[in-house]
Amino acid sequence: MNVPYVVIPIALGVICGILGYILGKVNSKNDNSLSTALQADLDVCKAHTRNLNARILKLEADLAVKTKATAPVVIPFEPGLAENALGKKIKENDLKIVEGIGPKIESLFVEAGIKTWQNLSQASTEKLQSILDAGGENYAMHNPSTWAKQALMAYQGKWKELKDWQDSLLGGKE
Repeated sequence: MNVPYVVIPIALGVICGILGYILGKVNSKNDNSLSTALQADLDVCKAHTRNLNARILKLEADLAVKTKATAPVVIPFEPGLAENALGKKIKENDLKIVEGIGPKIESLFVEAGIKTWQNLSQASTEKLQSILDAGGENYAMHNPSTWAKQALMAYQGKWKELKDWQDSLLGGKE
């Protein structure tokens, strides 16, 4: 048996293994720093987006105050009619009667100045979505496309129409 034919491949394998280990360690350090930098940039972008959404909401609220020249028409709430149509007691301006809105989303809207069915009915889908987006990932997944129309029906006392439409909705979506 010829010793160089055995020793040379073994030595070459050991050398390649050591070089591979060293290169792997060097590359893994670079990957972590890149990942960390990208995550930091993403966090900055998310914070900036939240700040911009908050500024948009404030500007919209300021605009709404400035453009209110006349007092809104008030439609009286009749709890008996609402209870008969929906089969449960309803409190005036309870945003949770809108299919897709629960207690947490209602509190987000109240904080943003949307406290009544009339306020909700006048809000654009984009504004409602920006409020949800500002609330975080758990709220951003909701679709508020039908909420203003449902709130308008409630505000106008169209309880039977609201009930029929909600029966056809799935989580507030058409």
